[in-house]
Amino acid sequence: MKKQLISLFIGLIIGAILALYIAFKLSPGMLLIESPSPHDFATTTQKFEAAVAAQGWRMPAVHDLQATLANFGKPVKSVKVYEICQPEYAAKILEMSEERVASTMMPCRVAIYEKANGKVYFSRINSSLMSKAMGGVINEVMSVAFEDAEKMIENSSK
Repeated sequence: MKKQLISLFIGLIIGAILALYIAFKLSPGMLLIESPSPHDFATTTQKFEAAVAAQGWRMPAVHDLQATLANFGKPVKSVKVYEICQPEYAAKILEMSEERVASTMMPCRVAIYEKANGKVYFSRINSSLMSKAMGGVINEVMSVAFEDAEKMIENSSK
């Protein structure tokens, strides 16, 4: 009986370690989403900016990381990070004290960049997945915001 309990305990530990390892290896692919654009960088950024406006969202900031790094003598391929916001969604989270912890994920961000292969990509945080762990209003709002952002990216890829 004692031998069976030890075997069970060792099996549980090995199973837990294996599960953690698998989760660790899969996490980047689940938390960060990358999708290709069929267009060049200039067309992709133009179409994305138009899609944001058409969806009724605001764009408080655009970070041109290529230009910023060039100022520091570090040349990189084209990359812009867009901060996009839907004020009504943001207010639902920021009106509540406990939910303000999610402000670190606000506004939503979408990056558009060119890789060494010359192709252009979108990337974003899977805020829908992340917000599930938080539940409540944060999950409701961030899931809808994520769906809206996905529509903007889809419309930019047409």
